[in-house]
Amino acid sequence: MPLCDLSFARHEGRMRLDLDDLSLFRHVAEAGSITAGAGRANLALAAASTRVRNMEAAAGARLFERSRGGVTLTPAGHALLAHARALLARAERMREELDAYAGGGTAGHVRVLSNTNALTEFLPEALGRFLAAHPQVTVDLQERLSDEIVGLVAEGVAELGVVAATADTGGLETYPFRTDRFVLVVPRGHALAGRGGIAFADVLDHDLVGLDQGSALQRFLAARAAKIGRRPKLRVRLRSFDGVCRMVEAGVGVGIVPETTARVSGRTLAIEAVPLADEWAVRELHICVRDLAALTTHARRLVDHLRE
Repeated sequence: MPLCDLSFARHEGRMRLDLDDLSLFRHVAEAGSITAGAGRANLALAAASTRVRNMEAAAGARLFERSRGGVTLTPAGHALLAHARALLARAERMREELDAYAGGGTAGHVRVLSNTNALTEFLPEALGRFLAAHPQVTVDLQERLSDEIVGLVAEGVAELGVVAATADTGGLETYPFRTDRFVLVVPRGHALAGRGGIAFADVLDHDLVGLDQGSALQRFLAARAAKIGRRPKLRVRLRSFDGVCRMVEAGVGVGIVPETTARVSGRTLAIEAVPLADEWAVRELHICVRDLAALTTHARRLVDHLRE
């Protein structure tokens, strides 16, 4: 018997969807791909494709537009996604409340979006402590740009996000998290070493060591460069700030990393940090949620833990 039975009157009969259908639909919509959505739902691609076709047949309308690049939602798909997110969130809260009466320890799942700085510098330790204290909880952590995070949290894609305070959070609730700043790291003895500060525009005159194209920070820096009609001269792309620092030490170029990373890496590597003079380099990080009181118990506990 399905956990949730949604029935919509139609001329031919009734439309019936269960929570598994809604969960798969949400995964596909958010991933923009049936293949990726199937992976998130732990389903074989053939099974996921069949379920999506059955959902569309039951709805009597196309939910996705297919293309070589993936899938996009139709107007009907957008309408269903809003209801699916709301119903899945309510089902999760229902499970938690019933579990409290049963005295059990039902697993909980929290989706978190974070910008690059918080994800690499602060969340690993904070989430590690939280997960150790709550072994029944799993966390899905994804990296995005701050502006993207605000929109996705507002839409209900994630329960909470960690963003730069400069992002316009609109009607979301926000709470202070951490403070850090970006600095330029250069090899010891470099012409820029020892300077009291440097503007990002001047950094663009030098070869750069950066993060891969999927990095939210790298996209942010590229956008900043584009605003002044420039493009970063990237010599190599890496997947971690630690890798950037090591490549800088080897003389490949200079790199932009959080000050906390530069401080730790500077203990063992022959690099120096030069403060960025741009206002955006100082990063106040905030937690953002749609409605703290409406979050699941596990999500509220995570927010409380991060605020501490």
